[in-house]
Amino acid sequence: MKQLVILSGKGGTGKTTVTAALTHLAAQDHQIVLADADVDAANLGLVLSPVTQETHDFTGGRVAVVDAAHCIACGRCAEVCRFDAVVPGDTYSVDPIACEGCAACFYECPANAISMQPQRAGQWFVATTRYGPLYHAHLFAGQENSGKLVTLVKQMARLRTFDDEADLLLVDGPPGIGCAVIAALSGADLALIVTEPTVSGVHDLERALGLATHFQIPAAVLLNKADLSAVQAEAVAAYCAANNIPLVGRLPYDSAVTDAMVRGEPITASDGPAAEALRAAWAVLQKQGLGKV
Repeated sequence: MKQLVILSGKGGTGKTTVTAALTHLAAQDHQIVLADADVDAANLGLVLSPVTQETHDFTGGRVAVVDAAHCIACGRCAEVCRFDAVVPGDTYSVDPIACEGCAACFYECPANAISMQPQRAGQWFVATTRYGPLYHAHLFAGQENSGKLVTLVKQMARLRTFDDEADLLLVDGPPGIGCAVIAALSGADLALIVTEPTVSGVHDLERALGLATHFQIPAAVLLNKADLSAVQAEAVAAYCAANNIPLVGRLPYDSAVTDAMVRGEPITASDGPAAEALRAAWAVLQKQGLGKV
């Protein structure tokens, strides 16, 4: 089983559009399992029309809870809380959104009226699509531990590949270079980084490639909307050549992409310049070691 993770140094480069297209192409020759690792804004399902089969709660950490029956309203918890999470009153309480789970109040409470309880921080889902099973998740607003949730989504998707005897795990990763991206990269056979021909696009490409290099994950680059700036497109090509990074394709700007998104279809389900470029890029990716094993 091989793992292909699609990343971008920043949001808005077309990463999910590319992932949906590669899903459509890969399903023609591979038994695949899908994972949307962008738990803060999962949107691969907007194109693949998944049908949810299972819903599970995700516990991201612990928060302080005051037992009003035992609280003596001494105010010690408010004194030691660095996050202003304690709400005073006849008996004290803790705002679960403001609480960082440091447990200072728990240890300092003279009446042992505070406990640390697991917090429901999100949900993860198992769904079916016309191309294969999809694992995805939703991290609730203001919650942390996105890396932990990404790891959970990938672990469950990976186990599914063994159950289904699938030969490819296709992961739509989160943008940026943070903890969630590191979790998404774990175990990857290839990281495909989608970028665009802009100054910020080149900068963020460098950061994403630096992350892949640090964790010794082979990387390739796909240049989206390559015809918007010939100068910046050549800058991307030159950077890839100088660092021995394969540039697997250049996608032209194509309004058919928007039309496909509106219809809820991968762009490669129809014909056009972008679709043809993506088919060519997929052929190159298979030569990079993503063929059947």
